[in-house]
Amino acid sequence: MKIYLGPAGVPITAANHDTISGIERVAELSLSAMEIEFVRQVYMSNEEAEKVGEAAKKLGIKLSVHSPYYINLCNPEKVNASKWRILKSCERAHHMGAQVVVFHPGYYGKVEHAQALEMVGKACREMSAVLLKNKWKVNLGLETTGKVCQFGTVDEILAVCAKIKNCVPVIDWAHLYAKYQGHVDFKEILSKVISAGYKKIHTHFSNIEFTEKGERRHLALDHKKPDFGKVAEIILHSDLDEITIISESPILERDSLVMLKTLEKMGHKF
Repeated sequence: MKIYLGPAGVPITAANHDTISGIERVAELSLSAMEIEFVRQVYMSNEEAEKVGEAAKKLGIKLSVHSPYYINLCNPEKVNASKWRILKSCERAHHMGAQVVVFHPGYYGKVEHAQALEMVGKACREMSAVLLKNKWKVNLGLETTGKVCQFGTVDEILAVCAKIKNCVPVIDWAHLYAKYQGHVDFKEILSKVISAGYKKIHTHFSNIEFTEKGERRHLALDHKKPDFGKVAEIILHSDLDEITIISESPILERDSLVMLKTLEKMGHKF
């Protein structure tokens, strides 16, 4: 199994707080992945994205992109702007050679769950058509979400991905832990994803604080909620061919290194 590890965004210990120095720092730490965070806006030009891609390719760092958080494909008034933000992220991802653009699909709001599923599916089908038309070799990564009011259970994500080309599930272990109030069978979830045909997957990991409404904030791994060691054991004993684990811990690359050491102690060779 190939395992890629790295932070969500520029490492805390990077020499300069820019993307290329972040990639360089990831490589210095013997990590292998980095997610470009377009949290508030798609701030990078296509030309800049190409330079980022060249740096990552040279250093052997696998890139992914997180689309802006202002996404809601379940709201008719926001769906067009949401698709625009996701597609702009996809365009940059194409130019930097990133294979997946991660996004939170949306909030149920006033619509029923079944209707939300239809709306997300329709929007993803339309975006997939744009990817194919432009020959952008990028996947739409629908992320499992951490709040009860958000669209994004494993079943919902897999239902969309099963019907639409270029759509893949992104498993956020902490979000699922929060969504189900700490009562979640990660082995069953991973088996379900693999059974759906996904042997190479993109994931996020951190610890998390939650309330009855779901996620509140991300925490460092020493909180053990969830326990990375237990999740790592499930991963290593699975039938996966490849997994990317992006650290969304507040201490980013430092917890990526904790994950690396944990996996090494369990016998995985990087």
